[in-house]
Amino acid sequence: MSAEGFTEDERQAIKDRAKELRSGSKDTEGEVIANIAEMPKADRDIAERLHAVIMKNAPELKPKLWYGSPAYARGKEIVCFFQAASKYDTRYLTFGFNDSANLDDGSMWPTAFGIAKLTAADEKTIGALVRKAVR
Repeated sequence: MSAEGFTEDERQAIKDRAKELRSGSKDTEGEVIANIAEMPKADRDIAERLHAVIMKNAPELKPKLWYGSPAYARGKEIVCFFQAASKYDTRYLTFGFNDSANLDDGSMWPTAFGIAKLTAADEKTIGALVRKAVR
């Protein structure tokens, strides 16, 4: 941790977000696909499948980069996102939902998942969650 309280990875994510805001790019899906292509193989394999599952189950979401990671928005609101394990030197890729996702279930529900390996059953679960998130 630095004196400012952010790790180098966190500072880089903030710089990535500032760059995203300045760019005003229209080809955001192309940027997401390019971002995924640059990931190490283990992250890339999961990320490619996650991207496909999200787009199949919620085609109304627009892919974009958010803090240098793939995210999917409805209008200006990020609904879901994922972060490569390699980006923050963690042992698993993180897939999560923001509060704009319609996942409320009682007084407590999960909003993020660690993914070390993506199975066909996991893809079905994620697809169902993404469909619920955008309803």
